[in-house]
Amino acid sequence: MKNIIVPAILSLATLTTPTVAQADDLENGAKIFKRCAACHTVNDGGANKVGPNLWGVFGSTAGQRAGGYKYSAAMRDSGIVWNDDTMSSYLENPKGLVPKTRMAFPGIKKEDDREDVIAYLKSVTQ
Repeated sequence: MKNIIVPAILSLATLTTPTVAQADDLENGAKIFKRCAACHTVNDGGANKVGPNLWGVFGSTAGQRAGGYKYSAAMRDSGIVWNDDTMSSYLENPKGLVPKTRMAFPGIKKEDDREDVIAYLKSVTQ
């Protein structure tokens, strides 16, 4: 029985302990997100700025979240459900995914950087 329990515990610890690479990814994501923080907050109950607060954004439908932010008609009508793929597409080229979005941000071109920002957002908004 010991032969089964110890490896199972070690496997579980490996799955739940961030690796150095994951920590670096979160650090890079936080660094890149500083550009976004001029317009967005991420804390539970945080204020809207020029853009909406992003707490709880993953799994929500674009432009449909409560919180008092006035989304553009383009965002409200987009039907986008925020997940890793849709967020990556939006962060790469906001106006490419939602042509009449009010977001003026030009995008994050490097896929690795977008993945890091998404990992950071997920770590602070859920």
